[in-house]
Amino acid sequence: MLKHDFFLCGFIGWCLEIFWTGMQSFLSGELTMTGKSSLLMFPIYGCAAFIRPIYKKIFILPVFFRGLLYTCGIFTIEYISGSILKYFHMCPWDYSHTPWHYHGIIRLDYAPVWFFTGLLFEKILTKSS
Repeated sequence: MLKHDFFLCGFIGWCLEIFWTGMQSFLSGELTMTGKSSLLMFPIYGCAAFIRPIYKKIFILPVFFRGLLYTCGIFTIEYISGSILKYFHMCPWDYSHTPWHYHGIIRLDYAPVWFFTGLLFEKILTKSS
């Protein structure tokens, strides 16, 4: 099941990123609402597949605490993968121009986004079993 979840999460992650960047371009005045992603993002988003086995251990916790755990997990995966990609000059994102970045790899102001994204993946993965 982890293989199926990996592909599902990778695909959903791509779609969410394209939607997110498309909305950002629209809000900055670009009427074409161009969204984009990178092929490198698929395996990174695929790592969300680990939410299902984690959820099986923490489902008794309140939603707020589960969301916080997912946020920390997503930041960790984003930081590790971003650091590796940055080392090889392949990182498709650079947050160094934003005020709440850490090493240009993660944006702390995205914590609410990752909180709800983690809960969304939890819902998707627990419904698809």
